[in-house]
Amino acid sequence: MQPRPESPPLDNLTLSRKEGLKALAETPKRTQPELLTPKDKANLGEAARLEYEHLRSVWHANLGPIRTPQLKALHEDLWDIIDSNQQDGDKAKGAVAVDAFPGLGKTTAVLDFALKYHRKVIEREGAFTAAGHERWPVCRVGLTSNIGMKEFNRSLLEYYAHPGRKTGTAALFAQRALDCVLECETKILVIDDLHFLKWHDRNGTEVSNHFKYIANEFPVTLIFIGVELGNRGLYSEENTRGDITLAQTARRTTPLTMEPFVVTNEKHRVEWRNMLLALEKRIVLCRKFPGMLADELSDYLYIRTTGHIGSLMTLINRGCQRAARTGAELLDEELLDQVKLDAAAERARKALAKKFAHGKLTTKPRARTAKTVA
Repeated sequence: MQPRPESPPLDNLTLSRKEGLKALAETPKRTQPELLTPKDKANLGEAARLEYEHLRSVWHANLGPIRTPQLKALHEDLWDIIDSNQQDGDKAKGAVAVDAFPGLGKTTAVLDFALKYHRKVIEREGAFTAAGHERWPVCRVGLTSNIGMKEFNRSLLEYYAHPGRKTGTAALFAQRALDCVLECETKILVIDDLHFLKWHDRNGTEVSNHFKYIANEFPVTLIFIGVELGNRGLYSEENTRGDITLAQTARRTTPLTMEPFVVTNEKHRVEWRNMLLALEKRIVLCRKFPGMLADELSDYLYIRTTGHIGSLMTLINRGCQRAARTGAELLDEELLDQVKLDAAAERARKALAKKFAHGKLTTKPRARTAKTVA
């Protein structure tokens, strides 16, 4: 059996600190545990069995991200925008808003892109700038409810662990954050959970105007992530008081999205099957067999998750944990029916099941020869 790989404890990091993003970006990929037969597993000693179960459990909890067509398309769009934003510092850079419903993998996809960008820049230019400062190509800030401009700027300083993050005014915090961005040569600023911002109250208006200040003065590309950002006011031309405050944001922000899997035509059914085949390869269960997901459970998994990648990954993760713990060592409908899932998926399950039962929908391509995605 393979020994446990030596790596930083990624389960104990936070992406609100630069060290957390660095660890996630630069730690070598996990090694997939060896797929044992039931007999080989039974022959393990007690200590070896416990170690094997721990390795499998951690592996199944971190199966993603899967390079779905949605993720690849989003990455292509992001590279277009980031590469085109290499203007000189006197020009404002276009922003991006990744807007999609929960459970579609938007944060996972943007984070995966940010980690790739971090590795690319560090490999090309090194971990330190010419002036000797640490290089941090990406900064990430997560918003909270009722956040104001001062709290937002403090979050930026917390990310960089700036010594002046405890005391100061909002304006002073902003200047310190600009110093961090310039000295660390940060090029991407990811702002997650933007839907928490209340655009039309005082704090929301302040932070919205502050985003325009950042776009004008900071040499970074802003990547916003949120839910229903258009309906919440990101692209509104004016607020409830009639002040034109968001027009500039709307003109400079490119909306991107991620869609759930659909199975209404052959192309989409092949994409769903390819994704299940790729996911199937990553499962480490002793009684796993080819087609366990893509053939035997294809319709079932779609009905349970309504094509939402977040719900699917949760169902597979929890199913694998139960299958390993109970000794079932494979996934089937009987086992997965015992696995609890998010409320939204469960609500939609019955209506979708009727369409499949009546033959109105299927996930099965006519020719099941779709190649597994890399």
